[in-house]
Amino acid sequence: MMNLFLPPTKFMLSYGIIWMLFLIPSFVFSDNGLHRRCSGPFSCGDQKELFYPFWKTGREGCGHPDFKLECNARVAEVSISSVKFRILEANYVSGIIRLARSDYITDLCPQDPLNAKFDQTVLPFAPTTELITIYYDCRRDFSVPTFTGELECEDDSRRNYYVTKNLTSPLLRGISGLLNDFRVLCNKNVTIPASGPALATLQSISSTDNLKKALEEGFELEVNKNCSTCIGSGGACGYTQSSSSFTCYYIVETQKKKGLPTGAIAGIVAASGAAVAILIAGAWFCIIRWRRKTQASSQYTTSKDLPITSYSTSKATSSYPTSTTISSSSNHSLVPSISNLRSTYFGVQVFSYEELEEATENFSRELGDGGFGTVYYGVLKDGRAVAVKRLYERSLKRVEQFKNEIEILKSLKHPNLVILYGCTSRHSRELLLVYEYISNGTLAEHLHGDRAESRPLCWTVRLNVAIETASALSYLHKSGIIHRDVKTTNILLDENSTVKVADFGLSRLFPMDQTHVSTAPQGTPGYVDPEYYQCYRLNEKSDVYSFGVVLAELISSKEAVDITRHRHDINLSNMAVSKIQNDALHELVDPSLGFDKDPEVRRRMMSVAELAFRCLQQEREVRPSMDEIVEILRGIKEKEEIRESSSAPDVVDIEGSSGDDVGLLRHSVPPPISPETDKWTSSSDTAASSF
Repeated sequence: MMNLFLPPTKFMLSYGIIWMLFLIPSFVFSDNGLHRRCSGPFSCGDQKELFYPFWKTGREGCGHPDFKLECNARVAEVSISSVKFRILEANYVSGIIRLARSDYITDLCPQDPLNAKFDQTVLPFAPTTELITIYYDCRRDFSVPTFTGELECEDDSRRNYYVTKNLTSPLLRGISGLLNDFRVLCNKNVTIPASGPALATLQSISSTDNLKKALEEGFELEVNKNCSTCIGSGGACGYTQSSSSFTCYYIVETQKKKGLPTGAIAGIVAASGAAVAILIAGAWFCIIRWRRKTQASSQYTTSKDLPITSYSTSKATSSYPTSTTISSSSNHSLVPSISNLRSTYFGVQVFSYEELEEATENFSRELGDGGFGTVYYGVLKDGRAVAVKRLYERSLKRVEQFKNEIEILKSLKHPNLVILYGCTSRHSRELLLVYEYISNGTLAEHLHGDRAESRPLCWTVRLNVAIETASALSYLHKSGIIHRDVKTTNILLDENSTVKVADFGLSRLFPMDQTHVSTAPQGTPGYVDPEYYQCYRLNEKSDVYSFGVVLAELISSKEAVDITRHRHDINLSNMAVSKIQNDALHELVDPSLGFDKDPEVRRRMMSVAELAFRCLQQEREVRPSMDEIVEILRGIKEKEEIRESSSAPDVVDIEGSSGDDVGLLRHSVPPPISPETDKWTSSSDTAASSF
């Protein structure tokens, strides 16, 4: 795999070229007529200062085609998917536009209400915007939960309900089955954006007045940042039909006979020159620092570039471009840090450097990146296959991680934790850790990596992986240890698809008499507990959040972070919570698992999604413990096995059983789903790696 790291000079020059070629030309266009037409704000109804993406007759080319306004003396309205929305506020300073559905401002029961689909590439929802769904013309013979309110319309013979299903807490248990009931038993439904705080009030105090107020307050959208930049530089915002993209118009002044660009164009040239100068200065600064760092580390001998391989523990964690061997002159600098390894870690076997050099064939069989070192495959003289991790560099931080991993693993014995065979001694040329070799790779490889297409994991194996991973983490927590880097690249699978949780370099011993440990956030982007990140407080629930991301990966086969997704879905945790809240689980799950084809699989996946939802709550107090997670997952598996055995055609002794009993067994109604009990299924037969 290609090396993704660039020297500072190449990086800065590449960045500069990209910036110059794309950032400026992408929204700069010169047209005097369009600049005059589109410059400055315009008024419409009660709104006096409107800009892009809105426009009205006479301002063609100044706004997005889908956001033409209808103006009257009192209001400004825009039609989206044949549904009218009223502009309540347009604040281009704060970057927020507030809209409300016109038909719901005066009437909660409009005739033939429609759903409107927003193009969020033009005006994305603000973080405070959530959704409410109203169900009309429903039968009266089914019960509804507490987060559902009843709405009275003119026809009293039928019922109408609203569901505030977009709130993050508490967990909406059983919501998936409920919404299926609503679809079947109600003739119409409309989903409407609304203010999150207003919906929170509605959920706590359910009433028609609060519902009306929530819809009248409307919802917030974020203003296009390019337009703010354009206006600030003297341009006018617009839209080019030929390229279907935003455009910034700049005026070009002329002198008598020859057209010479001045004014705004001169400003652009000056700004561009300044930007290039800054980039060159930045590149020079990076070159100086890079050279000094290279000179300072000249006591090391570079062995080779480390590619990012399928064995990498994370695409987002820190990696180093070269692997280094400590020279003999620097040996003594390591002695104080590891001088007591032999005595302190009595239960860990000590290997010589030469022994491991021979086992790995002079460190030639590289497996990949192991967090803070390169991992190599080797075979010991006694025949054991091993994975040898070699420390990248001599920094005190890396040495502490080296010691930390030994201290954590030496005392742990669990079938789902990787086994540490030993380490090198204080006299070794390098710091090396020796683990059991796990031959079938990382979970990440099988979900969305090189092995995903050829031998994907089925539902049963995915469930087993979830149970075994949760069991290992529960064991760690009972032992007073927080892993702190739970992710699919640190979950290994052996030849039987048994889980081996690995990489304890960031783990922390947790005092049993404390509720948390205060420490600077570490971990992998996409998996880090947001409360830990914001408050610097680490506890077991931080691992629970990371495990919730792993659950989301198991049901979706998507990566934890993917910048090619919509900006609100880049983090899988955000995407999962949003899809579950908005009853769009089908947009999240891996279709190959049978979600749309098998009702039973659908029920199980809904339950697992609900468990992931609980783990991914922002407030750690409402997240379940790892013990509870293990219990829930095992309950899902047990119920699955009971259903499978009860549906077996050749198990029942027809002669020894009454026909009625057999009929009851085969047609018994399955228990209702809940977030604590539902089923996964998954099967696999591959994985490849070792720590």
